[in-house]
Amino acid sequence: MGGAGRGVGEGRGRGGGGRRWRAVMAAGDGDVKLGTLGSGSESSSDGSSESPSGAGGAAEGGGWAAAALALLTGGGEMLLNVALVALVLLGAYRLWVRWGRRGLGAGAGAGEESPAASLPRMKKRDFSLEQLRQYDGSRTPRILLAVNGKVFDVTKGSKFYGPAGPYGIFAGRDASRGLATFCLDKDALRDEYDDLSDLNAVQMESVREWEMQFKEKYDYVGRLLKPGEEPSEYTDEEDTKDHNKQD
Repeated sequence: MGGAGRGVGEGRGRGGGGRRWRAVMAAGDGDVKLGTLGSGSESSSDGSSESPSGAGGAAEGGGWAAAALALLTGGGEMLLNVALVALVLLGAYRLWVRWGRRGLGAGAGAGEESPAASLPRMKKRDFSLEQLRQYDGSRTPRILLAVNGKVFDVTKGSKFYGPAGPYGIFAGRDASRGLATFCLDKDALRDEYDDLSDLNAVQMESVREWEMQFKEKYDYVGRLLKPGEEPSEYTDEEDTKDHNKQD
């Protein structure tokens, strides 16, 4: 009896120590297992201790899997929310670019008029070379140029023929030679009257084509006078008739 009692007592002692050790180990891992602190471990009569390690491992694996699933689910919802917010912001930005800038541009230019819009239509008259040079866009907003003996008001094309335009070299000048030879250098301009007599047939045909294009797009305001030539007198009726033809 004494031996049996000691065996049972020792078995219980060892069983209790095993439970306390597993509790300490679990606490050290930061995850206290309630089963090890209770009656999850049984002591046998010979002092051996049995623990339901299979069930505990399964429970532990299931817990980790559930935690991982919850983390993934929560992260997926967060990413979805971020993506939706990004799409909304992108749509708002595109709307602002499309409509907001138009409104700003309209507001900025609402009180401004182009030179052509602010100037009255020029009455028909003839010009000498000296008179034509006064209309180069730097001394007056109006810009004139001549092609094949015809003078055109190109003020509405000031972004091309103004002082800062790519064809500003022709403003206030006879542009015939430069247009015929496709030359934008000062060599294409003559300070004296240019009768274009040295141009070949192809170049003269180009000059006539340019003249027709300017007639279609800009106002014809008169002739470029040859040296010694007297200007013509235009009546209001003739002036109105010419402008109506162009309109």
